[in-house]
Amino acid sequence: MDEFMQAAIDEAKTGLSEGGIPIGSVLVKNGKIVGRGHNKRVQEDNPILHGEMDCLNNAGRIGSYRDTVIYSTLMPCYMCAGTIVQFNIPKVVVGESVTFSGAREFMEAHGVEVVDLNLPACIRMMEDFIRQHPKLWNEDIGE
Repeated sequence: MDEFMQAAIDEAKTGLSEGGIPIGSVLVKNGKIVGRGHNKRVQEDNPILHGEMDCLNNAGRIGSYRDTVIYSTLMPCYMCAGTIVQFNIPKVVVGESVTFSGAREFMEAHGVEVVDLNLPACIRMMEDFIRQHPKLWNEDIGE
């Protein structure tokens, strides 16, 4: 397993252990993690604190994002994809898109390289969560 995706998975597990939605993310620049985060919508009662948003917030101001890669355990939604496009993050590595197809086409249409690893561990984590907490999941994706 790629060390950066493993770090994102660890973030997702932290979110789950806090009673939240298990989606984690890390931002990598020059081969080092400069930000990490996880979905905290439940924990902080914040509707926009998705994993990628928390990760970028925790990274702080880093200047240009053109030489970064963002990792996420789940395909980013349109809100997170919009932020990725806005900051010119050139590459997104995703754990899976089976449980949520997200905004892949939007990101690719704006020049973002999207790599979907289709990892069984990420799929299983989300399938288990969705089965156990369908109301919370539907709230997270705006259903």
